[in-house]
Amino acid sequence: MFGAALLGCQPEEPAPISSTGAAEVVEPVVEKPVAEESKPVTAGILLGDKTWLEAEQLLTPETIVVIPLGAASKEHGPHLRLDNDLTLANYFAARVLAQAEVVMLPTVPYHYYPAFSEYPGSTTLRLETARDLIVDIVRSVARHGPRRFYVVNTGVSTNRALEPAAAQLLAEDGVVLRYTDLLQVAGPVERELADQPGGTHADEIETSMLLYIAPDRVDMSQAVADYHPRGDRGWLTRDPDGEGTYSKTGIWGDPTLATRAKGERVVEAIVAGMLADIEALRDAALDSDD
Repeated sequence: MFGAALLGCQPEEPAPISSTGAAEVVEPVVEKPVAEESKPVTAGILLGDKTWLEAEQLLTPETIVVIPLGAASKEHGPHLRLDNDLTLANYFAARVLAQAEVVMLPTVPYHYYPAFSEYPGSTTLRLETARDLIVDIVRSVARHGPRRFYVVNTGVSTNRALEPAAAQLLAEDGVVLRYTDLLQVAGPVERELADQPGGTHADEIETSMLLYIAPDRVDMSQAVADYHPRGDRGWLTRDPDGEGTYSKTGIWGDPTLATRAKGERVVEAIVAGMLADIEALRDAALDSDD
C-alpha cells in the first residue's frame, strides 16, 4: 500500500458484494495475443523463405526446382499494365506451389522480349544474355543436388532463349531443363474460344486471362481492337510503314471481346499443362540413371 501511495496511485477499492453477501470474484481482463496470419498449406516450398541450412536439406537429386519467368516491364496496350506477364508468372507459380511437390525459386522478371522495344517501358535482354541468365541460375542451384528444373514460362519469344539453355545444360551438366510452351498447352482451347480475326498479344485471350485472375489490373474502357496482318518481321511497330507488324496501341488482336469465362478456360488449361509437364519431368531419366 505504501508503494501505491508513493507512486500517487489510489488505494484498491474493496471487492463488490453480491446479493448473497459474498464478495464477487472479478476476473482480470487478459488481452490475448494476436495470432499470426496462417499461411496456406501448399505442396511445394518457397526457397526464398528458407535459410541456407534448410535449403541444403531441400535441394536433393530428386527435387524438382521451378523457376517462374515473367516480364516485369513490357507493354500490353493501353488497357493492361507493363507488369502483366509478372502478374501471370506469380499467379501460375502460386497455383503450381499449391499442388505440386516442388521447390520454387523467386520469379525472374527480365528475359528475351525483342518484339516490343518500340513501346516505352518495355525491356528486353539480348538472346545470349537471356539464355545465360537461366543457365547460370540453374547451375547455381544444381551444384547442390537438383538435376531437374522447370520454367513456368509466360512468354513466347522466351522459348528462343530457353531452348538453347536447355540444350546446353543437358550437354554440359547432365541437367534436364523443361519449360512451358504456351502455344502448345493453351493453343487448342484458344482456337475453340477466340472470336477475334487474329492476334496473340494483349488481345482477346490474354485480356480474358487477366479478367479471371486480376480484374483490378484491367481497364476495359481503354481496350480497342488493333489487328493488322503480320509484317515481314515478327516484332510490333508503331510505324505504319515499318517492317514489323503495325500496331498503334501495342495491341495485336481484339481485347474488346474478352470475358472472364474465356479467361477461366484458358488459365485452367495452362495450369493443367504445367502440372502435367512437372510430373513428366519427375519421371524423366537422367544420364546418371542409365
